[in-house]
Amino acid sequence: MTFLETNRLRLRNVSPKDAIQMVDYRNNERCSKYQRGQTKDYKDIVALIERNKDNALNIASPTMISVALRETDVMIGEIVVMPNDGTISLGYTFSYKVHRSGYAYEALSSLIEYLHKHYPQWDFICFTERENIPSMSLLKKLGYTNLGYLPSKNSQVFGKWLRQDTLEEITSAVQ
Repeated sequence: MTFLETNRLRLRNVSPKDAIQMVDYRNNERCSKYQRGQTKDYKDIVALIERNKDNALNIASPTMISVALRETDVMIGEIVVMPNDGTISLGYTFSYKVHRSGYAYEALSSLIEYLHKHYPQWDFICFTERENIPSMSLLKKLGYTNLGYLPSKNSQVFGKWLRQDTLEEITSAVQ
């Protein structure tokens, strides 16, 4: 199922045909050095895709999304939408083959706008490694604010469209 399309991209359910691309970029040092807990094994990726291939894009449960080139439908990255108690967190990985091409910005900006339109009362949060300068730059370009280092997550935390109580809670927890 296709969730969204942009000029160059299709955001859709993950599919068994995506496994080869996922194995490739998840095992590449440029993509994997900032990822925590992502499986890299082919069999585990096939199982991950099987578990998530029918996800719906809503706030009832997490959704794993394939970002594919619109013309070829070849996967170039993944986004995970994680709704929880009024907050939508996003995680993403894009293939090293398409870094610095604007695809991550194109995919994430359209998805974030879509989610905010449908769930305007929800907070948007992203976590990233402190050393992941490209991801932090992308989040700033997407309109997220760097809220500081959150020791409990061992991550830099970024927020957008935050309610005052959420902002105060994060502000009191960051260093």
